[in-house]
Amino acid sequence: MLGRIECFLAVARLGNVSRAAEEMYLTQPTLTARIKALEKEVGDQLFVRTSRGMRLTEAGREFVSFAERCVGALEEGKQRLGEVRGASGGRLVLGTSPGVSTYALPAILERFVAAHPNVSVSVRTGHSEDVLKMVLHEEVQLGLSREVGHPEVEGVGLYEDEIVLVVDPQHRFTSEGSADLSEVGQEQLIMFDHASSYYELTRELFRNAGIRELRTLEVDNIEAAKRMVEHRLGVAFLPRTAIVRSVAAGHLSLIEVEDSPEIRRPIVALRRRDVPLTGAVRAFLEVASSMGETRDRAQLSPTLAAEFENLQLIDLFS
Repeated sequence: MLGRIECFLAVARLGNVSRAAEEMYLTQPTLTARIKALEKEVGDQLFVRTSRGMRLTEAGREFVSFAERCVGALEEGKQRLGEVRGASGGRLVLGTSPGVSTYALPAILERFVAAHPNVSVSVRTGHSEDVLKMVLHEEVQLGLSREVGHPEVEGVGLYEDEIVLVVDPQHRFTSEGSADLSEVGQEQLIMFDHASSYYELTRELFRNAGIRELRTLEVDNIEAAKRMVEHRLGVAFLPRTAIVRSVAAGHLSLIEVEDSPEIRRPIVALRRRDVPLTGAVRAFLEVASSMGETRDRAQLSPTLAAEFENLQLIDLFS
């Protein structure tokens, strides 16, 4: 159908079958056959032959604008697809867990948007299981969360988030800079977001150490937990990504738990295995992966981490 419309427009513009056939790289009989087939399709005669060539009928003149829009829409669509393939346009829809969207995603998007300003970005937030469902139902193109296994989904590693102990700067642990897990277990523990994996990881840490009885104060988000610690209502195990600025500003103190194993949680980008990568998705993964690369695991001071947190995720996560 599109080929017939293109032939129609060529004849309408040139007013001559032979010149139109030459332009379309067709024989005259082939072009004429296409015009007749189009006239049959639309149910009206589009041209009349005159001594001066081909002239549009009234129906032909009415049809020209529709034919031009049809061809134009195809070209616009092809151009749009090219933009999507090359990440010079299109849309990127992300699903993220709350911790990722609040503390890691802004730095990643800062670099991504700077490199691809014409890509529209949309972010939806949910717990890791919710993010997995978004990916499976193709509600988002990528899900950023902890590792969640599913046969239809693959995970691309981005970075590791460490869970660390923080207290208020006037706390007795601050002067020493360290504490035993048994000492921490005697403090009121600020717990956050019962449905998150952080909650269970913290509980498991104490269970493995044989500490069953805990005094807790539970809130539903990380920021609230930080504020509770700042107001001396307890201590908390929080993601390092969440406390870098607060430690650098002197609002919280980072405490080493000497007899506790290191708790690191891989953060990955989830995508359906059977869905082709668009240019925007591929570009985002390149930016996020490059920012998550670490040259070594040396501990960075909170001040240095805060200074560079918008440049490289190594300053946040290592």
